[in-house]
Amino acid sequence: MPDAPSSRWSDLDRPGLDGPALATALTRDSGLWRSLEVVESIGSTNGALLARAAEGAPEGTVLVAEYQESGRGRLDRTWISPPRAGLTVSLLVRPDVPAARRAWLPLLTGVALAESVGEVTGVRASLKWPNDLLALDGRKLAGILAEAVTSPAQPSAVVVGTGLNVNTHAGELPDTGTSLSVVTGAPVDRGPLVLGFLRAFERRYRGWVEALGDPVASGLAQDYLAWSSTVGTTVSVTMPDGSELEGVAQAVDWDGRLVVATDGGTVELASGDVQHVRGRAVPGDG
Repeated sequence: MPDAPSSRWSDLDRPGLDGPALATALTRDSGLWRSLEVVESIGSTNGALLARAAEGAPEGTVLVAEYQESGRGRLDRTWISPPRAGLTVSLLVRPDVPAARRAWLPLLTGVALAESVGEVTGVRASLKWPNDLLALDGRKLAGILAEAVTSPAQPSAVVVGTGLNVNTHAGELPDTGTSLSVVTGAPVDRGPLVLGFLRAFERRYRGWVEALGDPVASGLAQDYLAWSSTVGTTVSVTMPDGSELEGVAQAVDWDGRLVVATDGGTVELASGDVQHVRGRAVPGDG
């Protein structure tokens, strides 16, 4: 396991984030963000924020880690990034929307991430349902994990964590993964990325909450489909029991479920219903 570096400039290709400067820039004109903290090392940013949420931490709390010792993805898959190579960000929100609509939060996060990556770095990406940001070659750039916490003394909360490969070297990545520096061929400054992502999330989130979580009225559904590399493709879905389901992904419904037309009929899949989704273009599609 790599050691977390002690100096902000110990790796010139991977300088540390300036937490106080980022916090000032983010919160100065924001109606959502209350605080941003950068820590050198932590077990899990999502785990830490879930604990804070149960203790009453306000909506708009952001936690960033330079190194995450026990990062988790969906279905408790392990996620590890070298120190200061990526963006490991968790944010706390308390959306006043119907519970079923909260499944759109990781999809909303994906749209904000895709928008900000494109605006800051010029890298074009796509969204694979339910929680992956992909480069155009299909390799994974980022994963998203949303976790809910309920407390009898506090409003319900959702913690959304994002792990984005920024300056991870090719040799540090699995065959299915890539990073922004690999795609662009040069190191990428993480500061503008984290600010761009959180500002894009705020714009999306406030409109979605004002529409009471309605993905159509808020424009989120239309924009998600524009970024989606899943809808409109033939998908093979691995279920938790190991069985396979194949069909055409036709839509994402109002509750964030993937609508798949199979030979046996149409099924609606929540993210917790699936183990893995693999897609390929529908024959004859342009």
